[in-house]
Amino acid sequence: MRTAIKLLLLTLLFNIFLQAGNFESAIKDLTASSYSKKQKVIEQLSREYSDNKNLSTLLQAMLNGKLYYTKMDKKFVIVRKKEGGKLHTVELFNPESKSVNPKSLYKKVKTNNRLRSIIRTKLAELNLFSPDKKRRLKSVENMLEHLDKESGALINKALKSEKDSKVLAKLNEANLILKAKHGDEKEKLLAVKKMGAYLSPQTLQTLKEIESSTKDAKLKSAAKKSIGSIEDSKWFYSIIEKLFFGLSLGSILLLAAIGLAITFGVMKVINMAHGELMMIGAYTTYTLQQLLPNLMEYSVIIAIPLAFIVSGMVGIIIERLVIRHLYGRPLETLLATFGISLILQQLVRSIYSPLNQEVKTPEWMSGALEINSALSLTYNRLYIVLFAILVFAAVLLLLKKTSLGLKVRAVTQNREMAQAMGIKTGWIDAMTFGIGSGIAGVAGVALSQLTNVGP
Repeated sequence: MRTAIKLLLLTLLFNIFLQAGNFESAIKDLTASSYSKKQKVIEQLSREYSDNKNLSTLLQAMLNGKLYYTKMDKKFVIVRKKEGGKLHTVELFNPESKSVNPKSLYKKVKTNNRLRSIIRTKLAELNLFSPDKKRRLKSVENMLEHLDKESGALINKALKSEKDSKVLAKLNEANLILKAKHGDEKEKLLAVKKMGAYLSPQTLQTLKEIESSTKDAKLKSAAKKSIGSIEDSKWFYSIIEKLFFGLSLGSILLLAAIGLAITFGVMKVINMAHGELMMIGAYTTYTLQQLLPNLMEYSVIIAIPLAFIVSGMVGIIIERLVIRHLYGRPLETLLATFGISLILQQLVRSIYSPLNQEVKTPEWMSGALEINSALSLTYNRLYIVLFAILVFAAVLLLLKKTSLGLKVRAVTQNREMAQAMGIKTGWIDAMTFGIGSGIAGVAGVALSQLTNVGP
């Protein structure tokens, strides 16, 4: 039994290596100067090696004009970067093998318009029937940008087998565009009427072309109506997008306001340096990324408690050294904190630079949640809104459920009575100012994910 299993495994491995070897042999004719010969190679590869993972990479590199081969041993490479007279390359069959060599050692695999059109079709066919739905969706989106009459058969074939709703919607859109361009009069009219439900730029562009070029009154009227429907939907979704942007910025202002409300509510101090405490939180994030570049993906998470501590400590120092001597004198306190804000700004300019510094966004906060072709909600702003809600909830819990929160509320309501009950109001003032400053620092971390950091 064991011998049979071993033989089966060896056979499978042999077949894999044999297929890889055959694939390498099959692509050698891509070095030919004849475009018709290259076309035959591409068609053969698509027929016989559609399950080979290197085929998609090869075709994509060829389409982008990045497929080269070495003049000496005809080894295929993909160009990552051109620098001066040198090429930065990786081997097609071994992406880990990187090299930098003079351009004269390589020759480009050239393509023409017809060949590029065939490659796009073959790539679409490969990706359109992939088990990965993200790959299928990306394939249809790419097809929408380069739709031609030949794509119709492929789209109809995919429509019969596709199950995912998002991919189906894109396929239907592509099908309608093709019918609007190349169908008979009845198909064109029906397609144009239905296209008003889709919001992609390709659909809108097609409708505008039809409206301006057609002499058919019914078709022109239907195109105009669909264009109006799309533009109305785009306007509506642009309002939602603006509201979302405002909400995310408002979430940062909420964090800043929480800190101010705590300090003013307890101490009756107007802190003009509150914005600079936010700046300290933002620069804490920047400094952390500079010191720990290998932890870029976790930098924001680490920066949250760190910014709270750093800004909180600065706040406590300000309260102990300056503000506690000015209680009951609001004008002097305002002027003193304004002076502190100028000192902090100049300190940052001296340590870092008067120029803005870029804080990198981690990969998990990049990208956007696509609702439709007209509305995308960026992940960094979504996380900021969620984060502001969590901080607000944490402050509520601190004030309502902890001993410190009880003392803070007691001092806020009646400072003299709280002092008479044995509460150290000076310590509460320092802690309150520290908490308010720490929350400002955390707001700075959130702000650093939306814009550059600067004094």
